[in-house]
Amino acid sequence: MLERLHEHVISELNQSSRTDTIFVVVAVIFNLIALAINSSIAANDYPSTSEDIVLAAFIVMTVLVNTIAIMGLFVGRMTRTKLLAGLVAMYQDNQIDKYYDQSLVLNYGKRYVLFGAIILVLAVTALVVPLVLRIF
Repeated sequence: MLERLHEHVISELNQSSRTDTIFVVVAVIFNLIALAINSSIAANDYPSTSEDIVLAAFIVMTVLVNTIAIMGLFVGRMTRTKLLAGLVAMYQDNQIDKYYDQSLVLNYGKRYVLFGAIILVLAVTALVVPLVLRIF
């Protein structure tokens, strides 16, 4: 039974990693596309009302997509922390915890912060560059 529980926790960790990867990849690709579209719209010297509406829509979508991605990473981080805590407890109960360095849990937390920072930097870039092009 213990082996099946261990396999289940590992499976959940793998699924969580795949989900986190999807959030990061989607946010990065979306930000790059939004940056390109918004920059091309904002660079027009004689913008139309429809272009302003499209620019505003992409700005709102950029904020929403990135908020959802960062929230998804936060949930992923909490899930991973709980699953790893369960694994560590299982390893301690079976006196094999010396084979798992618990500092890995902290490293995973730092990795989530870095992923969030990448998303945030690209989001700010996707918002600021088109606005600078439009205003100046």
